[in-house]
Amino acid sequence: MLQMAVSQLTGPGGRFEIVEEDVRGNRMQVMRNRDRRIGDLVAASRQWGDRDYLVTADRRLSFSAHADAVAALATVLRDEHGVKKGDRVALLAANSPEWIITFWAAQCLGAIAVGLNSWWTPPEIAYGVNLVQPKVIVADAKRAELLERAGVSGFDLLTTEQDVPRIVAAASGAELPSADVEEDDPAVILFTSGTSGRPKGALHSHRNVLAVVDYHRYSDALVAAMQQRPYDDSVPNDNRYLLTSPLFHIASLHNLAVPRLATGSAAVMTEGGFDVDKVFTLIERERVTNWGAVPTMASRMLEHENTDKYDLGSLTAFALASAPSSPEFKQRLQAKFPFARQALVDSYGLTECSTAIAMATAPEIEAFPGTLGSPIITVSMEIRDPFGERVPDGTEGEICVRSPYVMLGYWEDPAATDAAITPEGWLRTGDYGAIENGRLRLTGRRSDLILRGGENVYPTEIEQCLDEHPGVVESAVIGVDHEDLGQEIAAVVVLRPGSTITEDELRAFCAERLAYYKVPTVWRITQDLLPRNATGKIVRRSITV
Repeated sequence: MLQMAVSQLTGPGGRFEIVEEDVRGNRMQVMRNRDRRIGDLVAASRQWGDRDYLVTADRRLSFSAHADAVAALATVLRDEHGVKKGDRVALLAANSPEWIITFWAAQCLGAIAVGLNSWWTPPEIAYGVNLVQPKVIVADAKRAELLERAGVSGFDLLTTEQDVPRIVAAASGAELPSADVEEDDPAVILFTSGTSGRPKGALHSHRNVLAVVDYHRYSDALVAAMQQRPYDDSVPNDNRYLLTSPLFHIASLHNLAVPRLATGSAAVMTEGGFDVDKVFTLIERERVTNWGAVPTMASRMLEHENTDKYDLGSLTAFALASAPSSPEFKQRLQAKFPFARQALVDSYGLTECSTAIAMATAPEIEAFPGTLGSPIITVSMEIRDPFGERVPDGTEGEICVRSPYVMLGYWEDPAATDAAITPEGWLRTGDYGAIENGRLRLTGRRSDLILRGGENVYPTEIEQCLDEHPGVVESAVIGVDHEDLGQEIAAVVVLRPGSTITEDELRAFCAERLAYYKVPTVWRITQDLLPRNATGKIVRRSITV
């Protein structure tokens, strides 16, 4: 039945017909019937009228009201701030409806929306701002202060609390702008850490983001077909999606806030830090049906003692993303929460790919523990050896993918782009795995990557920070197991002779220069040099804390 439904949806004449086309010089599978400009989704969303689009604990914004707000803000950004096609409009703020309104306003102008990491410290903010050179930055009050401390300039600053609401009210009734853009023009920059130690800006095109939208539409259609229900994408979807991760991540932006505008579904947003009681209260009140959580959130749910008092029966889809989780962890989750027994799915993806690369359903997780499922629609995946040659199924190698979801490259970093994307359009993920019976099994994340609470942390950046200290000879940073976060940051620091620097002083030194989640929490201070191999590289597997 599944194969028949897929064939009907993606075959000749199907709503999601798959064809092979040239994409930036390489042939690949794409959907024939697709949108070309992200901003066009705003005008189309008016058909959903007074239905909820954005919901928070104390606010509710309909699709019509949202479109009006976008039109007002886009008009003022164009007329008063000079924003035009290709300009960068950066966002540096906690999740809010204003964040999303600004994103859509930028798209309607053909500008590039930049999601700056709201957890960054002033030096990190300065790096990101200087890299993308935004025409306008929209920040909340807390980050506006950090911007001032970062000492950056050359942009107009608007605040989410004061300026955006003022502009939306003052320009009420403005006509929605529309820009002349091509589908392979740049649209979004989201930052991902790099093995060089500096964050890199993954540049996504209109094609990339709209392919994600169509993937979600297709998923809705496939579910309807399996339930023998008719599917019509001109009819709004009644699902209600919980948004708990930062909007500067693909999980919340590309895969939740953006597709919901296209499908007529509600995005129910939490604000502030993750709190189980607040989240469960919102799920119960708003009858949330779908939620994609990071394993750290799920871990805190497991530890919570009074979850039985909440009615979570509306949840019919629950996904784990952003970091791998063990089969044992999933079993504990399913044992405690009924909604996770049939709804739980797992996935593998990365910022450079805009969405999931592979997805495992609940039956797959049960039948094939540890699997991350099969490639999603239009994704070609190969496992390759160090020479770039494809290896047989069951053999471990580097995961490489080609699809319309793969980014254009890294902003202002052609060397990193060339290292990541082959001339044939294959993205080298730097992750390692094997394909078994068509399903991906991840055998190792990028060699040095630490996954702390769903955040990617690369040791090089922290080591470079520590090595700047005058009392430090060298350092090595590794991840160590942590029950709640998955991993926490551990540092081995080699001191110069005579140096008396303490753990507290090193921690404070890092906290001034790095986001809080990158600051080591486990330390070993020594005067013994680190183990290195014949080429001078640190042998991390020999390091203990």
